Amino acid sequence: MTGFVSFVGSGPGDPELLTLKAADRLSKADAVLFDDLSSGPILEHAREDADLVGVGKRAGRASPRQHHVSRLLVDYAKTGQHVVRLKSGDSGLFGRLEEELVALREAGIPYEIIPGVPSAMAAAAQCGIPLTRRLTARRVQFVTGHDANGTLPQDLDLEALADPNACTVVFMGKRTFPALLDALCAKGLPNETPAILAEAISTPEQSVTRGTVRKLADLLSDEVGTKPALILYGPLAEMGEDVDA
Repeated sequence: MTGFVSFVGSGPGDPELLTLKAADRLSKADAVLFDDLSSGPILEHAREDADLVGVGKRAGRASPRQHHVSRLLVDYAKTGQHVVRLKSGDSGLFGRLEEELVALREAGIPYEIIPGVPSAMAAAAQCGIPLTRRLTARRVQFVTGHDANGTLPQDLDLEALADPNACTVVFMGKRTFPALLDALCAKGLPNETPAILAEAISTPEQSVTRGTVRKLADLLSDEVGTKPALILYGPLAEMGEDVDA
């Protein structure tokens, strides 16, 4: 007897940003394997008798290994259950989706992927800015700030990331942003480039810090904190208003 897995993007944390399809799958699931950032009020959409299993990964904290998470998905589905794999933001954006898809395919388990509101789009909306603008910011680029070992990736396209006419969103980059900025400045990115540090967006703990890339790098050199965060920089980051909770 084979079950079914729904990969559900939960959005940035506000349960009101769940899609109707996401809420429907949560309400019908026998088991929910959820990330840390997908917990809290979002899980209130799950059935009272559903198994709720935390499998999230957070920097600096003990976390389950990816092969263990993939194994859990397969084991639950093999019992015939409908499993929801609940991921923060959109599961296809720096969400380690591929490893889990491979495990299900190898086990012959059917699945679906339900997109969620990406945290980058939620951060831009909360900050009151677009991510593109005619003639000024024709391109937006998403990049991860750390590799599997938690260090700055060595294969980043630094010239593209230093493009003054692009809006760039750095995921999981608080610890490595000072080093990244030094590399970008060496490629010509001005220290005065507008930047935003958006933390815990759409949750009661959200905060936004505005400045320049250099000021944010100096700030993060002293203290990174524990809140999940995005760093946005480029020609549109000077717009909007602060939205501290």
